[in-house]
Amino acid sequence: MAREHGEYRAVLERLGLAVELLPALEEYPDSIFVEDPALVFGPGAILLRPGAASRAGEVAQLAPHLRARFGHVVDLAEGFADGGDVLATPDEVLIGLSARTDRAGAQALMAALAELGQRGRIVATPPGVLHFKTGCGMLDEETVIVTQALDVPEMFGGLRRLMVPEGEEPAANVLRIRDHVLVDARCPRTIEMVEHRGFATVAMPVAEIARIDAGLSCMSLRWRAA
Repeated sequence: MAREHGEYRAVLERLGLAVELLPALEEYPDSIFVEDPALVFGPGAILLRPGAASRAGEVAQLAPHLRARFGHVVDLAEGFADGGDVLATPDEVLIGLSARTDRAGAQALMAALAELGQRGRIVATPPGVLHFKTGCGMLDEETVIVTQALDVPEMFGGLRRLMVPEGEEPAANVLRIRDHVLVDARCPRTIEMVEHRGFATVAMPVAEIARIDAGLSCMSLRWRAA
């Protein structure tokens, strides 16, 4: 797990991102998945309320770091919401109801998004899928890659849908960094499919990370500096 996390950090830096590694929180073993307790957008950040009780304390640990970087930080008012259930598209922010994000949290998140000038829409995460982004990810501003369970036209509006090959469902959690798409290294058919459509890919080792239904998008908070 540590080796995979180190490779992840190295790839982000190699692709030109400035990466800050926060102090380890041994009392919160899931805190490596930093995207779940918070969201960041250009104008500011949102402190969420994780749906797992064991992760609730992560928010207080992360809050000072975000308040030091953003002039506008919004606290989720009620309910529960995980960042892994949130997919930002060019036109709207999709919020997937799941075992970790309830309707009260999703509605509160829509209000928080509005404070930052973003428009949210609530959708349904299929049963048995931990997080909405477990089954989907943005390839570019017009294309979303999905599993068969999430290949639903009305869910993604006018976005083009690209479905991962059967048996490579974990590859749907891609992460685009500038002109490259990070993809699960265990999914060669997905990598070939993505490259065939003109994207440069980076095959990422995530075998250990995937053991707990985690993926590439959840291990960092990313934004464009002003």
